[in-house]
Amino acid sequence: MVMKYWKLGVLFLTLSLSASAQKFAYVDTEYILNQIPEYKQAKEQLAKISKEWQSEVEAAQREVDEMRKIYELERILLTDDLQKERLEAIAAKEQAVRALQQQYFGGEGELFTKRRELIKPVQDQVFNAINDMADRGGYSMIFDSSKGGSVLFVDPKIDKSDLVLRELGY
Repeated sequence: MVMKYWKLGVLFLTLSLSASAQKFAYVDTEYILNQIPEYKQAKEQLAKISKEWQSEVEAAQREVDEMRKIYELERILLTDDLQKERLEAIAAKEQAVRALQQQYFGGEGELFTKRRELIKPVQDQVFNAINDMADRGGYSMIFDSSKGGSVLFVDPKIDKSDLVLRELGY
């Protein structure tokens, strides 16, 4: 076990020494995107749509709250059957509100779809430009320095994943 970690450490040291000859760069994709008018327009349009949908969901939720308030005020006057009927109506309205939220803001909701439709083409242009720059400049790796930064481009020639797997015996 210790030998395996020692080999892994030597491997990473070797890789880091060989990586010193590589060219690296970073970009701030958030800054780049915010300089593109189409991106700004898309963000504004999404914010407007999101605000409208959020208002619609909040109005529906206020209806549920009002139904519940009226029920609580009238409950002692209602028969058991009417109480049950009102509670079912409230539950159905709550379910409709959740469905509306999911429709607009869920993982595959309309906002997600609209964001993909409006913003993804601009992002694709930026990432294609980064890849072109990497190819022309001979960069091995380009990092993103914006929030949640990540690696945007990696030259496949420096990918040593299979070597590590072989070293681990897989």
